[in-house]
Amino acid sequence: MSKILFVMTGADHWTLADGSKHPTGFWAEEAVAPYQVFTAAGHEIVVATPGGVVPPLDEGSLAPQFNGGEEGARKIADVLASMSELQSPLKLEDVDLDDYAAVYYPGGHGPMEDLAVNADSGKLLTAALTSGKPLGVVCHAPAALLAAVAEDGTNSFAGYKVAAFTNAEEIQGGLSDKAKWLLQDRLTEAGVQVQVGEPWVPNIVVDRNLVTGQNPSSSAPLAAELLNKLA
Repeated sequence: MSKILFVMTGADHWTLADGSKHPTGFWAEEAVAPYQVFTAAGHEIVVATPGGVVPPLDEGSLAPQFNGGEEGARKIADVLASMSELQSPLKLEDVDLDDYAAVYYPGGHGPMEDLAVNADSGKLLTAALTSGKPLGVVCHAPAALLAAVAEDGTNSFAGYKVAAFTNAEEIQGGLSDKAKWLLQDRLTEAGVQVQVGEPWVPNIVVDRNLVTGQNPSSSAPLAAELLNKLA
C-alpha cells in the first residue's frame, strides 16, 4: 500500500478585488471522489496544509445542486465526516516527498488565496514534477502552480499543457467581475498552456507525469488516471 499526499488549502476565504472576503475553502467533491478512488485501491491518504491547519470546507460545495440532489449531498457529507485524515494534517513545510508515491491537490477557491503564493507548496510542486511521480491538480488548485518557480526564475510548469477552472466557468459562477485575477489568465501569463474544455464537463489533460482537471466533475476521472500512472 502506497501513501498519496493530499495538499489542501488552509484558507477559509478568498479576498476579492474590493477587499471583501468571500467564504470558501476546499471543494467537497474534489476531495471526496479521489479519496474514494485511492482508498478503494488500497492506498493510504495523508493530508498536508500550510501550517498544518485543518483544511476548511467550502460549505457551499455541499449544496444539493452541486451533488446531484439531496441524496448525493448527504453521501458526500457522510464521506467527509469519515475522513479522519482531514483532522490531523501535516505541516506542508515538513513534508518529505520521498514518503509518497503520488501527490494530489484538490481545489475550491481556497488555493487562490494561499497556495497561489505559498513558497513551500511551490517547491513541493517543482520537486514532484521533476521526480516523475504522478502529480494531480484539479479545478482552482492549479493556482498553486503559480508559486512553483524554477532556478532560472521561470515558472516550473511553463510549456506544460493543463486543464484548470476556466474564465467561462468563473463568469457563469458569478465571481469573475469580483475577482482580483482569473486563474486561466494568470496561468497563461506564466507560460502554462491551458486546454479549455466545455464548462462543467469533465476535462482531463495529461502531460508527462502531470494530470490536471478543469472542474469538480473532473476529479474522479483525474484520480483514475493517477491510479493508472501508479500501476
